[in-house]
Amino acid sequence: MGSSGWPVSGQSAEEVLRRLEASRRQDADWRGGRTFSLVYHAGEEVADLVRRAYGMFMAENALSPIAFPSLRRFEAEVVGMTAGLLGGGPGTAGAMTSGGSESILLAVKTARDWGAAERGVRDPEMVLPVTAHPAFLKAAHYFGVRPVLVPVGPDFRADVEAVRRSLTPRTVLVVGSAPSYPHGVVDPIEEMASLAAEREVLFHCDACLGGFLLPFLRKLGRPIPPFGLDVPGVTSISADVHKYGYAAKGASVLLYRDAGLRRHQFFACTHWPGGLYGSPGILGTRPGGAVAAAWAVMNYLGEEGYLRLAQRVIRTADRFREGIRAIPGLRVLGDPPASVMAFTFERGDPHRLADGMERRGWHLDRQQAPPSLHLMITPAHEPVTDAFLGDLREAAAEVEAGEDEGVSGVAAIYGMAAAMPDGTEVRDLILDFLGQLLDTGGDG
Repeated sequence: MGSSGWPVSGQSAEEVLRRLEASRRQDADWRGGRTFSLVYHAGEEVADLVRRAYGMFMAENALSPIAFPSLRRFEAEVVGMTAGLLGGGPGTAGAMTSGGSESILLAVKTARDWGAAERGVRDPEMVLPVTAHPAFLKAAHYFGVRPVLVPVGPDFRADVEAVRRSLTPRTVLVVGSAPSYPHGVVDPIEEMASLAAEREVLFHCDACLGGFLLPFLRKLGRPIPPFGLDVPGVTSISADVHKYGYAAKGASVLLYRDAGLRRHQFFACTHWPGGLYGSPGILGTRPGGAVAAAWAVMNYLGEEGYLRLAQRVIRTADRFREGIRAIPGLRVLGDPPASVMAFTFERGDPHRLADGMERRGWHLDRQQAPPSLHLMITPAHEPVTDAFLGDLREAAAEVEAGEDEGVSGVAAIYGMAAAMPDGTEVRDLILDFLGQLLDTGGDG
């Protein structure tokens, strides 16, 4: 290596690929169903199509629909199919984004600008449950919108009366989730959107996680609560194609009830020496591969393919729920209707239980308030259900008997977070950790 870290001379393609393959062996085994977040795997046939479609358009830039009319058509068709899935009507308008966070950021930015233009609100607020995705708090931080957090009830769904009490003349947006990530439950979207409509403010449904699954579960006869644009008062909704749409990252769709509302999402600059500039979202360069791959997988699977995958997912999720409830001391939180769930351990520390599962090769996300473990079920988990539940039973018995290896660093951090009312020390720890990851490549 040279002094700057660059190789002095280039390496062969074979050597570079060999090093890439060697490095990925350290990563979580999502193909084998050993992880329960981050990756949504529908099988190698779908993955191969997505790779090929992405590769065909990996150099194209969707920022310029004039230069690349194919991408403009792909995006319009993805938006149209998504609108049809999520209760959109003839006037529904939308755009693709790089993922759920960008969709959420843009929904908040749109509400802020709408509030200023239509209501004259200069110090805007948005009302959201504590279970809403942190991207809303990121948007509040970036765009100067004050977040007003409301509690959830014993069922972990947003408290409607708390939402009502929190609305003020400064409110520009109310938020609900379908489902919420922490517990997999659907907020009372109809009631919350009705409150927003009464106060003539916007309502965003975050269906980034469930948008490409819940409608198909409903078609299969599952009792899924209303949440789409066909619900009165819902003015925008987001759904990630790279989650249960099984597209390549990053691909999400943000829909609005009408094009006039979507206009507040856009950015335009008229005085730049480089020319007139307009952008529909936060990104400048918009990867064409993500647009093409989303279009490809939606056309490849069709409604019948998504129904088949939804059937596999919900069948597997039901087996996980039943198996967890059958293990002494474990309790599923709330009544999650789909594939996402959380469970706690009432006979020991859930984070120590997670440690025990990690020693057995499983990666479960840890949660807090209350302490719990998180599962997101995909088709990849179908063949490993029994193995997971068997290891979970063993790990739970070890923790209850005090025969496990004690508290890991991660479990200790979560314990410290629970003990710090304002979270300042833990926040600093997270920021320091992020810096270390970026500076050392994760090896320090």
